[in-house]
Amino acid sequence: MTTRWRSAAVALAAVGLVVGPVGAGSGAVHAGDAAASAVPGPAATVPAPTPTPASDGFAQLTPAVTRQLDAAIREVLAEAKIPGVIVAVSAPGKGDYVRSFGIADKATGAPMTPNLNMRIGSVTKTFTVTALLELVDEGKVGLDDSIGKYVDGVPNGDRITLRELAGMRSGLFNYSADEDFYKAFTANPDRPFTPQELLGYSFKHPVLFEPNAKFYYCNTNLILLGLVVEKVSGVPLDRFIDREVVAPAGLKHTVFPTGPEFPSPHAHGYTDQTASGKVEDATDWNPSWGWAAGAMISDLPDMRSWAKTLATGTLLTPATQAQRLDVVDALPGTGYGLGIFNVQGWIGHNGSLPGYGSLVLYLPESKATLVVLLNTDIGYQGQEPSTLVGEAITKIVTPDRVYTLPAQPAS
Repeated sequence: MTTRWRSAAVALAAVGLVVGPVGAGSGAVHAGDAAASAVPGPAATVPAPTPTPASDGFAQLTPAVTRQLDAAIREVLAEAKIPGVIVAVSAPGKGDYVRSFGIADKATGAPMTPNLNMRIGSVTKTFTVTALLELVDEGKVGLDDSIGKYVDGVPNGDRITLRELAGMRSGLFNYSADEDFYKAFTANPDRPFTPQELLGYSFKHPVLFEPNAKFYYCNTNLILLGLVVEKVSGVPLDRFIDREVVAPAGLKHTVFPTGPEFPSPHAHGYTDQTASGKVEDATDWNPSWGWAAGAMISDLPDMRSWAKTLATGTLLTPATQAQRLDVVDALPGTGYGLGIFNVQGWIGHNGSLPGYGSLVLYLPESKATLVVLLNTDIGYQGQEPSTLVGEAITKIVTPDRVYTLPAQPAS
């Protein structure tokens, strides 16, 4: 899900599965990712897959398969005009594929390398929801509590539950799709936004549907859950996630910035979500507008580790993890649980915000991990760049489990 805007009307639909997207996401100004409303066009052309998958469905990463992956990823980058990408694919006993392609900085021509920090957009949602679920395990909140118990002034707040917020079924309007928000952000991408300001952009709109009536990827939901974590824990969200999620997960280079700070080394990110519509360098834009839905930063090793932690639930009780993974139909071929999706068996999340895209996945049957980090959020023929790369890779390594993520229809 993303956080991309795509247009003022569709904008910033998903800071998630991209803060921007799950399926286009976080709105255009993605902060996450299932969000864009454009109908996806054909994917970039990639070489026809030839490997025969093993009995567990994951191909051996032989030199021949490695060469095929190299060719497929380069083809996508060239066709979709993606500046650079970092990729890791692995499964126990099958090998380890770690590569970077393209450039990290258009101004200097510096190459993309696997050690760079990247903004992860709506993958942030997986950390926020994990923080909430830890409080559930501690008996401090209940998933079926109403949001009105914790935050005043929410439309239908006495009827929308925390479970419905985490599952993208609240019916609230996505603040990142509000035209005034889009204008404010693009007029000054360096300005900070408070959670209350973001909610204001949402709450001036009528609700879209009754609670739990259907799926709608919405960054507003995560802003509310972030406020719940803060109220119940008594700790700012960034500090709580660092202490209770990032540190216990053993992540060394994952941070929740409170401003535009961006640890070095990092790739420059490029977006067309701008006031002029022209492509600009968004590296140092302030991600506060994404906050609990899409502000975080990480790197390849941490995301490879997080993919497994997230999907297997090592920070949660088995009962709570089971609720998280209890997905319901969201988009064709895609189920969404509590801050997590299942696309053809791949469990995880995507992310997108101006300048960056991400994909963090785990395939339980093969214990396989797939991570894609890009320095652009500019789509190609209606698809997120992370979706294009993920599809090209899975056509080769898991041809029976191809990652395809359709766009969320406009509401």
